Amino acid sequence: MKPLFEYCLRLADNGLILGQRLSEWCGHGPVLEQDMALTNIALDQIGQARSLYQYAGEIEGKGRDEDQLALLRSSNEYRNALLVEQPNGHFGHTVLRQYLFDAFNHLNYTALCQSKSEQLRAIAEKSLKEITYHLRWSSEWVVRLGDGTEESHSKMEEALDDLWMFAGELVTADELDRQMLEQGYGPDLDKIAPSYWAHIEATFERAQLQKPENTWWQSGGKRGVHGEHMGYILAEMQHLQRAYPGQQW
Repeated sequence: MKPLFEYCLRLADNGLILGQRLSEWCGHGPVLEQDMALTNIALDQIGQARSLYQYAGEIEGKGRDEDQLALLRSSNEYRNALLVEQPNGHFGHTVLRQYLFDAFNHLNYTALCQSKSEQLRAIAEKSLKEITYHLRWSSEWVVRLGDGTEESHSKMEEALDDLWMFAGELVTADELDRQMLEQGYGPDLDKIAPSYWAHIEATFERAQLQKPENTWWQSGGKRGVHGEHMGYILAEMQHLQRAYPGQQW
């Protein structure tokens, strides 16, 4: 597998799987305005994924388009981080999952605006406007719920206990990340990590949330090793394309 192709899949799969998760909220949001916000963020994520799949298909050179890359792979071929495949849970779970991802995604795409790849730079520059809104939305809700009522604070603490173990994978560089850095395509995650943790700590302080002491991170998603939730996501997401081959977005 070509390294740049696999790297583009990582970026695209993060957007697609998180977008799929957020789309499950459509019609079920706590209030109409936030129902629409979640749906719009889902559309943004999937739109970003589509651009990346198109680029990945060009790099691969095997004639696979964005539909085939998005919808006709098995679980171990997806390269998304474990965080984005976690279940929605209650609204606080979804908000915290989104924030932990957005804080990383904003730093990552900011750095990608300096990528050696002209196409990656263009995708990053266009996506960054949307990602900036995502981060503002999710961070404001983390503070609102964390520093809200006793019940909302308790639910955010619960979400933090459940999701914290998945945050570290986002900023932990592996061989592919280092290869992309050396070749000038991807950012230096070792430099991104301190900014990521600093942003999280500042937001948690405003939200009156206590960061867990645990620093052991779940990992494997970026290599195609996923949890049980991934199979259910793909079964629902891929059903139409597999049942009626050749459908297009």
